[in-house]
Amino acid sequence: MGEYHSVLLQRPGAVAGTGVDAAVAAHYGAPTREARKLAEGEALADLSHFEVLELSGPDRQSWLDTLSTQRINKLTAGDSTQTLLLSVQGRIEHEMKVLVDEDRVLLIVESGRGQALQEFLLSMRFALRVEIVNRSDEFGILAATKPLDEVSTLRWVDPWPGVSEGGFAYSAADHPAVERPWVLHLVPLAELEERVGDRPLAGMMAVEAIRIAAWQPRLGHEVDERTIPHELDWLRTAVHLSKGCYKGQETIARVHNIGHPPRRMVFLHLDGSMHTLPAEGSPVMLGERQVGTLTSAALHYEAGPIALAVIKRGVDPQAELTVVDGESTYPVAQEVIVAPDAGQTAGRFTGFIRTPPRH
Repeated sequence: MGEYHSVLLQRPGAVAGTGVDAAVAAHYGAPTREARKLAEGEALADLSHFEVLELSGPDRQSWLDTLSTQRINKLTAGDSTQTLLLSVQGRIEHEMKVLVDEDRVLLIVESGRGQALQEFLLSMRFALRVEIVNRSDEFGILAATKPLDEVSTLRWVDPWPGVSEGGFAYSAADHPAVERPWVLHLVPLAELEERVGDRPLAGMMAVEAIRIAAWQPRLGHEVDERTIPHELDWLRTAVHLSKGCYKGQETIARVHNIGHPPRRMVFLHLDGSMHTLPAEGSPVMLGERQVGTLTSAALHYEAGPIALAVIKRGVDPQAELTVVDGESTYPVAQEVIVAPDAGQTAGRFTGFIRTPPRH
């Protein structure tokens, strides 16, 4: 996709993001107000830096099914799901948002991930009838909390936090995101500004605040080189526990059936008196001992400063933790997402099914 910069960065008040989100706006002058408007369905968010791969050919779905953690071969046009590619050890290497269209499958991935994914998929094609093309220069993505026909009828509907067929919930059924729909509208990149029209825009600070409040992991934030899906509650939407063989399946089954994940994602309420947010990567401390890492932080329009972290499984859910960023120490209150005894052997978690709207 080259050195992409969204045309919407030319809007009045737009301030560019940083890191992987530098190609789009962090905010347009009022991030907390933008987040409220986004949550209420009034605003759109520019995710046009996300990348899109297109799979075509008669073997496209059955082939992707054999490679990834989710059941793909039974999906029909208009269906959305999420899937992962794992290492032999079950560690997450790629995350893909899957949209099935009439004669193709579209894969939405994080900015900067498209080429590596395309190269891997090409290496696994062998003699199968599948074509893999990077369409990132053709598609832009606009996010909203509801489907908008006038923006696009080609859209990915987030299954989170429902428990997809074959999935399993590692957090309680009373999930904070159950009333938070999330839709990615795929639009022609050349028409990005036209499709926004006169709707208010929300930047990535707003998007991140809503994501964190929804306890939703993100590749490049909650995922490191050791992460397995159980630690992030991704068995809900991205893993089918009874489908056929795929790389990493042994780890998925073993941890789920007879063990517990070594780490767990946790939601943190940060001390609001600090007036700043700790940096991603800041250590999470139990007394003088580091027990985890802060992975995402944001200022939410209702909840105030919030964060996600990945910590050691055995940390007491009632323990008083702190986050240390340089000379600053942030007291935090932890809220359990993935419990210390999470897994099928715990016998205490029951999932719920939320059927996403069809389009």
